[in-house]
Amino acid sequence: MAVDLETTGLEAKREKIIEIGAIRVVDGRETDTYHSMVNPWRSLEERITELTGITDEMVEHAPDIGDIIEEFVEFCGQFPLLGHRIMFDYGFLKRAAVNHGISFEKSGIDTLKLCRRFMPEDQPKNLSAACAFFGIKRKTAHRALEDARDAHLLYQQLAGRFLKRWEPDFVEEAAEEKKKFSEDQEAFAAKPMICKVKKEVPATKKQKEDLRYLIKYHKIDVPVEIDRLSRNEVSRLKDRIIFQYGRIQ
Repeated sequence: MAVDLETTGLEAKREKIIEIGAIRVVDGRETDTYHSMVNPWRSLEERITELTGITDEMVEHAPDIGDIIEEFVEFCGQFPLLGHRIMFDYGFLKRAAVNHGISFEKSGIDTLKLCRRFMPEDQPKNLSAACAFFGIKRKTAHRALEDARDAHLLYQQLAGRFLKRWEPDFVEEAAEEKKKFSEDQEAFAAKPMICKVKKEVPATKKQKEDLRYLIKYHKIDVPVEIDRLSRNEVSRLKDRIIFQYGRIQ
């Protein structure tokens, strides 16, 4: 299952998913796809729109992650996840699943790790560079479904070139060759992904009231939906406002 996300930032604890794309692959061939925009309940930073092309209008009426995470987990089924730096995507997905009471324990294959093992050391290993190195023409970068598809195509290229049968060239070198063969085989194997996540607790009524009063007091705009924030998110936002604007006198 090739997977990719677009998000509001890099930290799963602080940021939100804005797009999910997945490609189901059986015997090396694409058999089904999953795609959805996701409402992050906050305004997108300009740098995210510049990177992805995703605008506030594109996610404004999109479903909340809680409305689709169960169907996405069902779509993944028992397949391992595959992606370029797959732990990044898994961290966001695991947090969303845990927050909505859904089990999501997966193994994964990281095409970035494979690129680091099999590509020349001096070659850049990001998804665009790796695809170019293996002759994969990209349609769109930094959009979830196309990035998932490109990660799948990259894996197929890597597997086709480096996941080989055991055929030693010389009997006297068979032991050393067999060791390298075993290491190469192991590199392509799906491995359990360990990601410990605690369920987020919704902010209390008092927390939200205090935050709204702080915002009103300082006469500032905060581009988030306060009713959607967790306790930790409210606390971090209050700390940030106090640090920048000061406490209520």
